[in-house]
Amino acid sequence: MAIKAQRGTKDILPKDSYKWTYVENLFREVCSLFGYDEIRTPIFESTDLFKRGVGETTDIVQKEMYSFQDNGGRDITLKPEGTAGAVRAFIENKLYANTQPSKLFYITPCFRYERPQAGRMRQFHQFGVEAFGSESASIDAEVMALAMEFFKRVGLEKLELRINSIGCPKCRNEYNNKLRLYLAEKLDKLCGTCQTRYEKNPLRILDCKNEACQSEIGDAPLMIDNICDGCKDHFEKVKVYLDSMGINYVVDPKIVRGLDYYTKTAFEIISQDIGAQSTVCGGGRYDGLVEQLEGPKTPGIGFAIGVERLLLTLENNDIEIPKEEGTDIFVVTIGEKAEIESFKILKALRSNNISCDKDHVGKSVKAQFKYSDKINAKYTIVLGDDEIEKDLATLKNMQTSEQTEIKLSEIADVLKNMI
Repeated sequence: MAIKAQRGTKDILPKDSYKWTYVENLFREVCSLFGYDEIRTPIFESTDLFKRGVGETTDIVQKEMYSFQDNGGRDITLKPEGTAGAVRAFIENKLYANTQPSKLFYITPCFRYERPQAGRMRQFHQFGVEAFGSESASIDAEVMALAMEFFKRVGLEKLELRINSIGCPKCRNEYNNKLRLYLAEKLDKLCGTCQTRYEKNPLRILDCKNEACQSEIGDAPLMIDNICDGCKDHFEKVKVYLDSMGINYVVDPKIVRGLDYYTKTAFEIISQDIGAQSTVCGGGRYDGLVEQLEGPKTPGIGFAIGVERLLLTLENNDIEIPKEEGTDIFVVTIGEKAEIESFKILKALRSNNISCDKDHVGKSVKAQFKYSDKINAKYTIVLGDDEIEKDLATLKNMQTSEQTEIKLSEIADVLKNMI
């Protein structure tokens, strides 16, 4: 076939789609328990939103965005992450005028041009939450607790919550100056990307994935050692709230996060995946982002979970996702009269929320029974001229082979009490 799915994209077929439905519904369920409402934002936005929101010094903006001009000459980008669009919607729809905090969640596809690998695609999917309008450390702890509760319910146990504080604009500026002094004599040994970040956002250099850069900056001063008293107090309160819930954590001073908008609390959740480490969730506080995108001064915090990586982690940990049960009733038809009559029965059953099916390709009676087995039908009914004339059919339990006679005219009423 000449036309195939694009590199970095993947068809989610019925043999796997039930897994997606399961984790999506579970995420919705947990978000509802914590009082978060769903928001759905467009797949594409103005390119400027991500340049200003995500940050021009990030790998996402510099290397990975799917950007183009539409027919009207507008600069458009397929969203590479969920937070910027949620912030834009929060401002544009004046959600800040409602009683705060605004607690939102989303399930969305995202797009980044990067080398495809296990758990990392060019079109990928994210679960995320965003909480606007509270400066309290309590909302930081709640957001982390929500993520941990979701992972617990999905079956992941070997998790480690790592937290850090990356300061506010005041202490960040002072730290950046200190960091630049440290980096100045190493600058010519760093990669080109780090060199461009030196003036605009030197903190991002600490997040560089280049091993040569990491070996050069191993003894760099840490942000957490240079935060102001206000940030220090906030971080200590976050730990107190986590302690009160019995949520274990590790303070990891090297967590920076890959987006420019983070302030104060930053965190990651790591899965000890069969001996290997995998980041299954990342997030943090972004108190200046709403204002940066021309909204009113509004604090915020959130996280994102990569769905593909989550499903891969579940698979690697041998965690089976429950599969939906098979069809309730399969109607085997014999002859044209039964073929037509079966539709009346199917409609009556479906109107009573009983899942049912029949053959649509002219299979023999024997082949219809085989197909009934294949789709894991709980019961099978054979419908032919004799059954229609007598208003009776035999209901066969496909698990036990037990057979029961029932009236066709009462089939829906009888079965809705059995299934």
